[in-house]
Amino acid sequence: MRLASYRHGNETSWGVVTEQGILDAGTALGQRFPTLRALLTAGAVPLVASYAAGRAPDLARKDVAFLPVIPDPTKILCVGVNYLAHRQETGRAATPYPTLFTRFANTLVGHGASLIRPQVSTRFDYEAELAVIIGRAGRHIHRDRALDHVAGYACFNDATVRDWQQHTTQFTPGKNFVATGGFGPWMVTADEIPDPTKLEVILRLNGEEMQRSTTDLLIFDIPALIEYISTFTELVSGDVIATGTPGGVGWKRDPPVFLRDGDVAEVEVRGVGVLRNPVAAEKL
Repeated sequence: MRLASYRHGNETSWGVVTEQGILDAGTALGQRFPTLRALLTAGAVPLVASYAAGRAPDLARKDVAFLPVIPDPTKILCVGVNYLAHRQETGRAATPYPTLFTRFANTLVGHGASLIRPQVSTRFDYEAELAVIIGRAGRHIHRDRALDHVAGYACFNDATVRDWQQHTTQFTPGKNFVATGGFGPWMVTADEIPDPTKLEVILRLNGEEMQRSTTDLLIFDIPALIEYISTFTELVSGDVIATGTPGGVGWKRDPPVFLRDGDVAEVEVRGVGVLRNPVAAEKL
C-alpha cells in the first residue's frame, strides 16, 4: 500500500495512492488520525487497508500537491558516507560507527515541489537515498527485531549545500537550508518490501543517470542503523532515517556537477517510486 500526504485546495490530508488516483483517507478518518504520523502512532495502517479495499479514488494525482511523506516528523536522522563507493570518492576513512546528522522538517519538500538553491551558494548537490519511516516506537532495539519497527520506505533526496557543509567538520549548515531536500512521493508499507536489502537506488539529473547502487551495499544496513540510533534516542512513529547516498555525487565529478535553476532531479528506488523535483534559485 502506498500512503502519501498532500494538499488539495486549501486543505491538507493524507491518503492511499493507487494507479487510478488517491483515496482521501485523511478526510474520512481525520477525526481519529488527522495526519499520517498520527495513523502510524496508533498502529492503524491495517485499518486503512481495510477501509481502502474496493473503494474508488476520490482525487486524481494531478489535482494534489504532494507534501513530504511525513510533514511533521519528530526526528529526521541522516547517515553520511554509508556506501563504500561514496566513502572512497570523498576520501574518508572507515569508521566503526555510522556518521549521523540531522535535518529539520522545513528543509524538505514533497514530490513535484522545487528544491531551492540558496543565493549564498553555487555548490548545491544531489544525493539519492532510501528513507526508512519508523512505525512502532522503541529504544534499545536489537537488530534482529529492527524491521518490526519499520512502517515503510520512501525516496529521499538529501541535497546538500556543499560549501556550507564544508565550513567545518559538522554537516548541519549544509543540510538545513529551507526547502533543499526532497521526500516522497509516498511511503510504501513494509509488508510490500519484506527485504529492503534488494532495492536499487538511482538518481537522474535532467534525464541523465548520475548515481546507481543497491541497498545491499550499505556499509551499515538498516537493522544496524536502527539498533545504533535507538540506543541513544527513542525512535518514535513517523521518525525518518535517510540511509545514505551512493557514489557519483556532483562535487566529486570531473568537472563538478551542481544543481542549477531549471534542472530536474529524479530519485528512483525500484519497488518504491520516483521522486521528481525541479530546481529553482532562491528569490529574496
